Amino acid sequence: MSETLLGGRFTFPGTSLTVQRIGYGAMQLAGPGVWGPPKDTDGAVAVLREAVTAGVNHIDTSDFYGPHVTNQIIRQALHPYPAELVIVTKLGARRPPDGSWQPAISPEDLTAGVHDNLRNLGLDALEIVNYRAMGSIHGAEEGSIAEQVAVLADLKSKGLIRHIGLSNVTAAQVSEAQTITDVVCVQNNYNLAHRTDNALIDDLALQGIAYVPFFPLGGFSLLQSSTLSAAADRLGATPMQVALAWLLQRSPNILLIPGTSSVAHLRENLAAGQLKLSQKILAELDGVAA
Repeated sequence: MSETLLGGRFTFPGTSLTVQRIGYGAMQLAGPGVWGPPKDTDGAVAVLREAVTAGVNHIDTSDFYGPHVTNQIIRQALHPYPAELVIVTKLGARRPPDGSWQPAISPEDLTAGVHDNLRNLGLDALEIVNYRAMGSIHGAEEGSIAEQVAVLADLKSKGLIRHIGLSNVTAAQVSEAQTITDVVCVQNNYNLAHRTDNALIDDLALQGIAYVPFFPLGGFSLLQSSTLSAAADRLGATPMQVALAWLLQRSPNILLIPGTSSVAHLRENLAAGQLKLSQKILAELDGVAA
Protein backbone atom coordinates (compact mmCIF):
# COMPACT_ATOMS: atom_id res chain seq x y z
CA MET A 1 0.00 0.00 0.00
CA SER A 2 1.38 3.40 -0.91
CA GLU A 3 2.09 5.33 2.26
CA THR A 4 0.41 8.39 0.74
CA LEU A 5 -2.86 6.53 1.23
CA LEU A 6 -2.44 6.24 5.00
CA GLY A 7 -4.21 9.54 5.66
CA GLY A 8 -1.24 11.76 4.76
CA ARG A 9 1.65 12.72 6.98
CA PHE A 10 2.10 14.61 10.27
CA THR A 11 5.25 15.93 11.95
CA PHE A 12 5.25 16.11 15.76
CA PRO A 13 5.94 19.72 16.83
CA GLY A 14 9.53 20.66 17.51
CA THR A 15 10.78 17.29 16.26
CA SER A 16 12.00 15.63 13.07
CA LEU A 17 9.49 12.80 13.60
CA THR A 18 7.10 12.51 10.66
CA VAL A 19 4.51 9.73 10.67
CA GLN A 20 1.66 8.50 8.54
CA ARG A 21 -1.63 9.61 10.06
CA ILE A 22 -2.89 6.02 10.29
CA GLY A 23 -0.74 4.10 12.73
CA TYR A 24 -1.23 0.96 14.78
CA GLY A 25 -2.21 0.45 18.42
CA ALA A 26 -0.60 -2.64 19.92
CA MET A 27 -2.85 -3.25 22.95
CA GLN A 28 -4.71 -6.14 21.32
CA LEU A 29 -1.48 -8.09 20.81
CA ALA A 30 -1.61 -9.26 24.44
CA GLY A 31 -3.95 -11.98 25.69
CA PRO A 32 -7.61 -11.54 26.72
CA GLY A 33 -8.12 -8.54 29.02
CA VAL A 34 -4.72 -7.22 27.84
CA TRP A 35 -3.22 -9.84 30.16
CA GLY A 36 -0.63 -12.50 29.44
CA PRO A 37 0.55 -13.76 26.06
CA PRO A 38 -1.70 -14.02 23.00
CA LYS A 39 -3.01 -17.38 21.83
CA ASP A 40 -1.02 -16.93 18.63
CA THR A 41 2.31 -15.14 19.02
CA ASP A 42 3.27 -15.86 15.40
CA GLY A 43 0.02 -14.18 14.31
CA ALA A 44 0.82 -11.12 16.44
CA VAL A 45 4.29 -10.90 14.87
CA ALA A 46 2.73 -11.19 11.41
CA VAL A 47 0.33 -8.28 12.08
CA LEU A 48 3.19 -5.97 13.14
CA ARG A 49 5.31 -6.91 10.13
CA GLU A 50 2.35 -6.43 7.77
CA ALA A 51 1.67 -2.98 9.27
CA VAL A 52 5.24 -1.81 8.72
CA THR A 53 5.34 -3.32 5.22
CA ALA A 54 2.16 -1.36 4.41
CA GLY A 55 3.86 1.91 5.39
CA VAL A 56 2.75 2.29 9.03
CA ASN A 57 5.51 4.05 10.98
CA HIS A 58 3.69 5.01 14.20
CA ILE A 59 3.12 2.23 16.75
CA ASP A 60 1.46 2.92 20.08
CA THR A 61 2.22 0.59 22.97
CA SER A 62 2.86 0.35 26.71
CA ASP A 63 4.83 -1.96 28.95
CA PHE A 64 1.73 -2.43 31.13
CA TYR A 65 0.06 -4.25 28.21
CA GLY A 66 0.52 -7.86 29.20
CA PRO A 67 2.43 -6.63 31.22
CA HIS A 68 5.66 -6.63 29.17
CA VAL A 69 4.15 -8.99 26.57
CA THR A 70 3.26 -6.46 23.88
CA ASN A 71 6.63 -4.72 23.93
CA GLN A 72 8.43 -8.05 23.77
CA ILE A 73 6.39 -9.04 20.71
CA ILE A 74 7.14 -5.68 19.04
CA ARG A 75 10.85 -6.29 19.64
CA GLN A 76 10.61 -9.85 18.33
CA ALA A 77 8.79 -8.73 15.19
CA LEU A 78 10.59 -5.51 14.26
CA HIS A 79 13.97 -5.16 15.99
CA PRO A 80 16.31 -3.77 14.70
CA TYR A 81 13.70 -1.10 13.99
CA PRO A 82 13.35 0.75 10.67
CA ALA A 83 14.87 4.23 10.92
CA GLU A 84 11.54 5.98 10.27
CA LEU A 85 9.52 3.96 12.83
CA VAL A 86 8.21 5.99 15.78
CA ILE A 87 7.25 3.90 18.83
CA VAL A 88 5.13 5.79 21.37
CA THR A 89 4.66 4.31 24.82
CA LYS A 90 2.87 5.37 27.98
CA LEU A 91 3.35 5.31 31.74
CA GLY A 92 1.06 5.73 34.72
CA ALA A 93 -0.32 2.25 35.44
CA ARG A 94 0.82 -1.15 36.61
CA ARG A 95 -0.70 -4.62 36.44
CA PRO A 96 -0.41 -6.64 39.66
CA PRO A 97 -0.84 -10.43 39.51
CA ASP A 98 -4.63 -10.16 39.85
CA GLY A 99 -4.73 -8.50 36.41
CA SER A 100 -6.23 -5.23 37.68
CA TRP A 101 -5.16 -1.77 36.55
CA GLN A 102 -3.52 0.24 39.32
CA PRO A 103 -1.96 3.73 39.30
CA ALA A 104 1.84 3.83 39.07
CA ILE A 105 2.53 7.55 39.37
CA SER A 106 5.27 8.00 41.97
CA PRO A 107 8.69 9.16 40.73
CA GLU A 108 10.00 5.66 41.43
CA ASP A 109 7.15 4.01 39.51
CA LEU A 110 7.58 6.29 36.49
CA THR A 111 11.34 5.87 36.39
CA ALA A 112 11.03 2.09 36.66
CA GLY A 113 8.42 2.17 33.89
CA VAL A 114 10.82 3.96 31.54
CA HIS A 115 13.49 1.35 32.20
CA ASP A 116 10.98 -1.49 31.67
CA ASN A 117 10.01 -0.03 28.29
CA LEU A 118 13.66 0.46 27.27
CA ARG A 119 14.56 -3.09 28.20
CA ASN A 120 11.57 -4.84 26.64
CA LEU A 121 11.65 -2.78 23.43
CA GLY A 122 15.43 -3.04 23.15
CA LEU A 123 15.99 0.71 22.95
CA ASP A 124 18.52 3.17 24.41
CA ALA A 125 15.96 6.01 24.46
CA LEU A 126 12.17 6.22 24.10
CA GLU A 127 11.05 8.49 21.24
CA ILE A 128 7.76 9.67 22.80
CA VAL A 129 6.40 8.82 26.25
CA ASN A 130 2.83 9.71 27.23
CA TYR A 131 1.99 10.25 30.88
CA ARG A 132 -1.42 8.62 31.25
CA ALA A 133 -3.51 10.07 34.05
CA MET A 134 -5.75 7.34 35.45
CA GLY A 135 -8.93 9.43 35.82
CA SER A 136 -12.10 7.38 35.98
CA ILE A 137 -13.89 4.92 33.72
CA HIS A 138 -15.70 7.95 32.31
CA GLY A 139 -12.49 9.66 31.22
CA ALA A 140 -10.18 12.42 32.38
CA GLU A 141 -10.54 14.06 35.78
CA GLU A 142 -9.14 17.42 36.93
CA GLY A 143 -6.18 17.46 39.31
CA SER A 144 -2.52 18.45 39.14
CA ILE A 145 -0.18 16.26 37.06
CA ALA A 146 2.81 18.57 37.61
CA GLU A 147 4.79 16.11 39.75
CA GLN A 148 4.51 13.32 37.18
CA VAL A 149 5.30 15.53 34.20
CA ALA A 150 8.33 16.94 36.03
CA VAL A 151 9.65 13.39 36.52
CA LEU A 152 9.34 12.73 32.78
CA ALA A 153 11.00 16.07 32.00
CA ASP A 154 13.92 15.05 34.22
CA LEU A 155 14.21 11.69 32.43
CA LYS A 156 14.14 13.65 29.15
CA SER A 157 17.04 15.82 30.35
CA LYS A 158 18.96 12.59 31.07
CA GLY A 159 18.40 11.37 27.49
CA LEU A 160 16.14 8.41 28.33
CA ILE A 161 13.07 10.09 26.77
CA ARG A 162 13.20 12.33 23.69
CA HIS A 163 9.67 13.79 23.71
CA ILE A 164 6.69 13.90 26.09
CA GLY A 165 2.97 13.46 25.52
CA LEU A 166 -0.12 13.18 27.71
CA SER A 167 -3.04 10.77 27.85
CA ASN A 168 -6.50 10.87 29.45
CA VAL A 169 -6.08 14.53 30.40
CA THR A 170 -8.13 17.71 30.52
CA ALA A 171 -7.34 20.99 28.75
CA ALA A 172 -6.22 22.47 32.08
CA GLN A 173 -3.80 19.58 32.60
CA VAL A 174 -2.35 20.10 29.12
CA SER A 175 -1.74 23.76 29.96
CA GLU A 176 -0.18 22.85 33.30
CA ALA A 177 2.18 20.35 31.63
CA GLN A 178 3.21 22.94 29.06
CA THR A 179 4.57 25.17 31.84
CA ILE A 180 7.02 22.32 32.61
CA THR A 181 7.96 20.86 29.21
CA ASP A 182 6.99 20.76 25.55
CA VAL A 183 4.03 18.48 24.81
CA VAL A 184 4.02 16.84 21.36
CA CYS A 185 0.79 14.82 21.54
CA VAL A 186 -2.38 14.24 23.55
CA GLN A 187 -4.13 10.87 23.58
CA ASN A 188 -7.74 10.96 24.81
CA ASN A 189 -11.04 9.17 24.34
CA TYR A 190 -12.68 10.56 21.20
CA ASN A 191 -14.74 9.15 18.36
CA LEU A 192 -17.81 9.80 16.24
CA ALA A 193 -20.14 9.35 19.22
CA HIS A 194 -17.96 10.73 22.04
CA ARG A 195 -16.83 14.29 21.31
CA THR A 196 -16.12 15.91 24.66
CA ASP A 197 -12.73 17.07 23.36
CA ASN A 198 -13.92 19.10 20.36
CA ALA A 199 -12.55 22.38 21.72
CA LEU A 200 -9.29 20.78 22.88
CA ILE A 201 -8.66 19.25 19.44
CA ASP A 202 -9.06 22.62 17.78
CA ASP A 203 -6.79 24.33 20.31
CA LEU A 204 -4.08 21.67 19.86
CA ALA A 205 -4.39 21.95 16.07
CA LEU A 206 -3.55 25.66 16.31
CA GLN A 207 -0.39 24.68 18.22
CA GLY A 208 0.51 21.89 15.79
CA ILE A 209 0.19 19.28 18.56
CA ALA A 210 -1.02 15.80 17.63
CA TYR A 211 -4.33 14.53 18.99
CA VAL A 212 -4.54 10.73 19.07
CA PRO A 213 -7.99 9.30 19.87
CA PHE A 214 -7.95 6.12 21.88
CA PHE A 215 -11.09 4.07 21.31
CA PRO A 216 -11.44 5.60 17.78
CA LEU A 217 -14.06 2.93 17.06
CA GLY A 218 -15.79 3.04 20.45
CA GLY A 219 -13.45 0.83 22.47
CA PHE A 220 -14.92 -2.18 24.24
CA SER A 221 -18.38 -1.57 22.72
CA LEU A 222 -18.03 -0.76 19.02
CA LEU A 223 -19.78 2.27 17.56
CA GLN A 224 -23.30 1.49 16.36
CA SER A 225 -25.33 3.98 14.40
CA SER A 226 -27.86 3.62 11.60
CA THR A 227 -26.50 6.86 10.10
CA LEU A 228 -22.98 5.40 10.11
CA SER A 229 -24.16 2.12 8.60
CA ALA A 230 -26.13 3.91 5.87
CA ALA A 231 -23.13 6.05 4.95
CA ALA A 232 -20.95 2.95 4.79
CA ASP A 233 -23.41 1.21 2.48
CA ARG A 234 -23.39 4.17 0.10
CA LEU A 235 -19.59 4.26 0.06
CA GLY A 236 -19.11 0.51 -0.29
CA ALA A 237 -17.10 0.54 2.95
CA THR A 238 -17.50 -0.84 6.46
CA PRO A 239 -18.95 1.33 9.24
CA MET A 240 -15.60 1.21 11.04
CA GLN A 241 -13.76 2.43 7.93
CA VAL A 242 -16.16 5.37 7.70
CA ALA A 243 -15.68 6.15 11.41
CA LEU A 244 -11.90 6.24 10.90
CA ALA A 245 -12.20 8.36 7.75
CA TRP A 246 -14.43 10.79 9.67
CA LEU A 247 -11.68 11.23 12.26
CA LEU A 248 -9.06 11.88 9.57
CA GLN A 249 -11.25 14.58 8.05
CA ARG A 250 -12.21 16.04 11.46
CA SER A 251 -8.84 17.79 11.93
CA PRO A 252 -5.38 17.55 10.34
CA ASN A 253 -3.68 16.98 13.72
CA ILE A 254 -5.64 13.77 14.42
CA LEU A 255 -3.55 10.59 14.24
CA LEU A 256 -5.21 7.17 14.30
CA ILE A 257 -3.97 4.08 16.14
CA PRO A 258 -6.66 1.43 15.58
CA GLY A 259 -5.62 -1.92 17.00
CA THR A 260 -6.22 -5.46 15.84
CA SER A 261 -4.70 -8.92 16.12
CA SER A 262 -5.79 -9.87 12.58
CA VAL A 263 -3.94 -9.12 9.33
CA ALA A 264 -7.24 -8.94 7.40
CA HIS A 265 -8.68 -6.44 9.89
CA LEU A 266 -5.44 -4.44 9.80
CA ARG A 267 -5.72 -4.09 6.01
CA GLU A 268 -9.35 -3.00 6.37
CA ASN A 269 -8.35 -0.30 8.90
CA LEU A 270 -5.52 0.99 6.71
CA ALA A 271 -7.83 1.20 3.69
CA ALA A 272 -9.86 3.84 5.57
CA GLY A 273 -7.15 6.30 4.55
CA GLN A 274 -8.41 6.13 0.97
CA LEU A 275 -12.01 7.06 1.83
CA LYS A 276 -13.08 10.63 1.15
CA LEU A 277 -16.33 11.67 2.79
CA SER A 278 -18.49 14.23 1.01
CA GLN A 279 -19.75 17.34 2.81
CA LYS A 280 -23.23 15.76 2.82
CA ILE A 281 -21.99 12.60 4.53
CA LEU A 282 -19.87 14.61 6.97
CA ALA A 283 -22.92 16.67 7.91
CA GLU A 284 -24.97 13.51 8.51
CA LEU A 285 -22.22 11.96 10.64
CA ASP A 286 -21.74 15.18 12.59
CA GLY A 287 -25.32 14.66 13.82
CA VAL A 288 -24.54 11.25 15.35
CA ALA A 289 -23.29 12.67 18.65
CA ALA A 290 -26.17 15.14 18.99
